[in-house]
Amino acid sequence: MTRYLEIRDLSKSFDSGGRELTVLRNVNLALDRGESLAVLGPSGSGKSTLLGLIAGLDNPSRGGVWIDGVAVHDRNEDELALLRRHHIGFVFQSFQLLGNRTARENVMLPLELLSGSSPGSRADHLLEQVGLTERAHHYPSQLSGGEQQRVALARAFANEPALLLADEPTGNLDRANGANVLRLIERLSRRSRTTLVVVTHDPAAAAIADRQARLEEGELSLD
Repeated sequence: MTRYLEIRDLSKSFDSGGRELTVLRNVNLALDRGESLAVLGPSGSGKSTLLGLIAGLDNPSRGGVWIDGVAVHDRNEDELALLRRHHIGFVFQSFQLLGNRTARENVMLPLELLSGSSPGSRADHLLEQVGLTERAHHYPSQLSGGEQQRVALARAFANEPALLLADEPTGNLDRANGANVLRLIERLSRRSRTTLVVVTHDPAAAAIADRQARLEEGELSLD
C-alpha cells in the first residue's frame, strides 16, 4: 500500500571548497495521511535541508520523495509550484509574513492564488480559529511574535493542505507563546487529517507528534 509521504534512500551532498559535504545520507521514511512526525536534531544537522527536499525546493543527490504517489524529485518547476500551492502548507521560524499586508491579507494570499471563492470568509474563519479576529486588520509590525506565528499558521492552513511542513515553529517564541502555537498546530492538523512533519531542537515541540526521529550527521533514526 502506498503511504502518503515516502522518502527512499534520500541523500544530499554539496561541494564545499572542492570537497564533497554530505548533509543527508540514505534517509528512509514513510507516513500515512494524518500521521505526524517530529525530527529532532541540533542546528546544522540537515533538518531544514530535509524539509526543502520534501517540498521540492531543492533536488536530491540520490534517492527521492513521493507525496501521495507523485514523485516530487521528477517534477518540473511549474508542476512543483502547483503541488505546493494545492497540497503543502509551510510554517517557518521567522514567520515569513508580508509586512505591507494586514494579518487578514496575509492569510488571504494563498487563497487568491488558488482563485477560490470567498477568500475573505475563509481568512476570517482561520483567524478566528487561532484567536486573532480582533487583530485581523493589523500589520505584522503591530503584532507580537506569538501573534505573527499564529497568523502564519492560519495562512499555512488556508489551502487545506494535506501536508504541513514546520521548520522550528517555536524557535523565535517564548515558552508560553510556543506552547500556544504547538497546541494550535496539533489541533488544526488533527482536525484536517493533515500529515505533519515538524523539525525542531525543542522536545516540547516534538511531543505533539505521533512519532519522533533524530537526525544526526545526516542520518535519520526513528525512535
